[in-house]
Amino acid sequence: MTENKQNNNDRTDRRPDCVTEIRMGNSVLTVSGFFKQGATDTAADKMMKVLEAEAAAGHTPPFSA
Repeated sequence: MTENKQNNNDRTDRRPDCVTEIRMGNSVLTVSGFFKQGATDTAADKMMKVLEAEAAAGHTPPFSA
């Protein structure tokens, strides 16, 4: 597999703000997330916006509480 990395000297390398790994059969899917460095929203704020958008679209969760 090839690795695609952009060489941009204006940015400093930093660790991702969140990393999620999901196993699918014999493969592991790794997703790294980055937030804007100057952002004031927390991860909880962002998740609340996602949940509100899902509710407004009429989607229901796949489980019941």
